[in-house]
Amino acid sequence: MNDTETSRLSRLTAILLQLQSNRLVTATYLAAKFDVSVRTIYRDIRALEQSGVPIVTEEGKGYSLMEGYRIPPVTFSEREANALITAEQFVLKNKDASFIKDYTDAITKIKSVLRETTKDGANLLSDRIAIAQNYSEDRTSNYLSSLQVALTNFNLVKMHYQKADSEETSERMIEPFALLAVNENWLLLAFCRFRKEFRYFRLDRIKSLHVQMDCFEPHKMTLQEYFDKNSGN
Repeated sequence: MNDTETSRLSRLTAILLQLQSNRLVTATYLAAKFDVSVRTIYRDIRALEQSGVPIVTEEGKGYSLMEGYRIPPVTFSEREANALITAEQFVLKNKDASFIKDYTDAITKIKSVLRETTKDGANLLSDRIAIAQNYSEDRTSNYLSSLQVALTNFNLVKMHYQKADSEETSERMIEPFALLAVNENWLLLAFCRFRKEFRYFRLDRIKSLHVQMDCFEPHKMTLQEYFDKNSGN
């Protein structure tokens, strides 16, 4: 196999991963990502289809994989494994316990598919990296994972929230919009149905939280558009 064939095989594999990782991707996006022409992407998509990959084409929108189709587990290079292990050390200093647990569980699954030599190196690196944050190792919240799920599925959330400089709490029904990491703690940006406006909530002040089955209508703006609109406030 010559270099050109190797390069194309690598690109086809990477395109397949993009299709599995995203609900919809466009030929223009793939062309820019892999620094090839759109025509080349068209040929690559046809090649994947001819090899049996069930690609769904939505005219004028892009490509996706047929629902339920999954590629076999991928292998990680040493550099990719090292990047994940390094990220793990940042996560372990996070102040939300639920986020730490879910990421640690994910890393355990990832380590299980590493080659033995890569796994040994990853374990060594894990023991040789230290991040100088959160010295006290305290956990101030435990709701990040639940809020991530609510945010991506547009679920309403009912919570009891402690007021600033007070032990008093109030019940809120909110529509999660974004999560921000600030000084090792987390802030939730959400539309509060009680106040009828977007507000920031500190996760360490949430005393109880219940993700509802009911969904809300997604807000038609990006986080950056929210920042731009409210930068003067």
